[in-house]
This record gives sequence, C-alpha cells and structure tokens, in this order.
Amino acid sequence: MIPRLDARKIAARDPETLKALAEAAFGSGFLTVHNTAITPARMGLVIAAYRAFFDLPDAQKAHVDMARTGSNRGWGAPLSEQVDPEANPDYKQVFDCGFYLPESNLSVYAPNLWPARPEGFREVIKAYYRDAMQVAMGVLRGIAEAIGEDAHYFDDKFDRPMALLRANYYPPRPDWAGDKDFGIAAHTDYGCLTLLGTDGVPGLEVLTTGGDWLPVRAEPGEFIINFGEMLEMWTKGRVKATLHRVKGSSDERISVPLFFNPNEDTNVAPMGSGQVIRAGDHLSKRFNETYVHLKTGS
Repeated sequence: MIPRLDARKIAARDPETLKALAEAAFGSGFLTVHNTAITPARMGLVIAAYRAFFDLPDAQKAHVDMARTGSNRGWGAPLSEQVDPEANPDYKQVFDCGFYLPESNLSVYAPNLWPARPEGFREVIKAYYRDAMQVAMGVLRGIAEAIGEDAHYFDDKFDRPMALLRANYYPPRPDWAGDKDFGIAAHTDYGCLTLLGTDGVPGLEVLTTGGDWLPVRAEPGEFIINFGEMLEMWTKGRVKATLHRVKGSSDERISVPLFFNPNEDTNVAPMGSGQVIRAGDHLSKRFNETYVHLKTGS
C-alpha cells in the first residue's frame, strides 16, 4: 500500500503524517503527496508545454540535442538512455534542465539548452523548476525529522543542488516490443528524492518486497515521491531506494520527475562512518553508466 499524504500536514509537522512518511521512507520507499503549492491547473500548463515540445519535428528538437554535449541538458532522443544494461535502450524521449552555476565547469551544473519553440517554454519550465524544488525540500525536511535530525538538517546541503528536472515522453508501446523493451527499464534512482508529476496516465510500476510489480498512479497536481541510492547510502540504509519501471501501454504518457540532489561537494557517505563520498562523484558515475552519449564519449 502506497500512502497518500498531505504536504501541508508534513510542513505543519503533524505527528501522524510524519509517522506515515517515515514508514513509507523506511518501507516501500514510495508515497504520494497532495495539497502542495502546485495546483492541478499549473501542472496541466507544464505538461502542455512539454507536449508541445515533444510534438515538434525531430529536426527542430535536434537543435538542443544533449548528445552534442558532455552533460544531460536538452533533448534526449529515443534510445539515448539505458538504465538497465541487460535490457535494450529505453524507447522514451526526454528533456532535461538543471541548476546552472556560471562559475563552475562541472557537467552537473552545465548551461541549459532551451529550444526556440514552443513559445514561452523556457519561462514555464524555469518557474516550475523553482517551485517544484520547494515542494521537494518540504518533504525532505520531514525525512530529516524521521531519521532523528533537525528539520533543517538538509537545507544548507541543497543551496546549490544538483537538481535535474526531466520530462519523459513515453509513446504507445510499439508492436515490436519484447521482454527487453521498456519505456524505462527496472532501476533505482541515483540521487536523494524524486518528485514525480504526471499527466494522470498510468504506467509506473514499483517492485514490492513480495516480488510483484505494483502500479502507482497520481492525478495531475498530485506527486509520487520516491527515494534514491544516494539517500539510502547517506542514511545508512534506513531510507529505501526501490526498483521501479515503466513498461508502457497503448496510451502515450508524459511524466515530469524532479531529481532533487544535494550540492556537488556534499559528503553523502553513511552518517557517522568517517568516510567521504562526494555527491557529485556518485552522480557523475551513475550518469556515465546510463546516458548512451556519455558512455561512448560521442
């Protein structure tokens, strides 16, 4: 059972809500939240902007093709990502943008690539990125309390976040698709917290402890939350990173995950271990294992 929690009750430190948040983080690694500052209408505008971009001819999208860069900024064509080396490259398209630091030469803070069309795309997406980070931080403050830290434990570790906003476009599952073909194959997320908005079309499945694939769905304006490998490591395994996938169906689908990750130089080694594991090193390694254009160096 995936709990559905009220974001305002998390912010108000409602004891029952924080208890449910902790149980989800330490158990299934998944929950949904509603009643955030991002309304269903606002999410609809964001989805519409992404849909208009993905509807463009490939020749236009190619002007912002991330395959021409050494980072994950811009458009990723079908088959440009492979999260499971035992499966075929994922058949979705993506558009990525992230936190830009002009003074940094690190790929995790690279300049964004913005398309000329559709009109207003950049403004809509940048505003959503800003506000989605605030929603994610609100949940993360609840997690801080759940692991016995001050609610603001994570704040100064996310003031230059390696926060990546992505839109996934999943076309209808093709007739030729076989057992190794997925919209996105089974994987755990690489970072800390993922805030996933969707168009309401089902598709996401979560692997349960019993070995079954459980569908997880949220309406536009509600969000699916899950946790990544980095936070699992950082919290000494208390918070769980859970396998999930999108197999695809006869319906097209757009989802918008915000991968909310800390500053590049944050030590994400297990708390109290005395080790040092830089967040940027962990994330760059996982990106290089996933993006086809970073694997080949092309």
